[in-house]
Amino acid sequence: MEIEIREIEERDYQAVTALLVNYLWENHFNGDYVVPFFDKVKNDENYKTFVALFDDEVVGVVGTVTTVWAVFEAAHMMIQGFVVKSGFHNKGIGKKLLQHTEDYAKSKGVYGIGLCSGLQRTPAHIFYEKNGYSKGTQYFMKNFQTP
Repeated sequence: MEIEIREIEERDYQAVTALLVNYLWENHFNGDYVVPFFDKVKNDENYKTFVALFDDEVVGVVGTVTTVWAVFEAAHMMIQGFVVKSGFHNKGIGKKLLQHTEDYAKSKGVYGIGLCSGLQRTPAHIFYEKNGYSKGTQYFMKNFQTP
């Protein structure tokens, strides 16, 4: 299976939206804001989105944002979303996406990468731990609006 990893392009927006809505957010959101978001950040180097392609089909995506932590005074990358399409799991696609993201982060002098993962996503947690990520914190959230 030949997988290509590259930066997102406008032609990928609809496929990435479908992945996020159907597999990551499990249809809790309609995704209407995804394309406008990509258009808004496409020229902002702090935001990077990479896609995995198989036979020119988007089968995975990882979206990141790089910020500066006051504690370290160093750039830190957060993974905002990471998903591989059902039917393409356990084929090395997630690992390739993650490795590509890590290589990009290292090339930019990023201190480290963090992510949050829903408590119900236990297979994802196993994947992250196998790839060197450790549980370092609990994530707490308070919503002020209904999406």
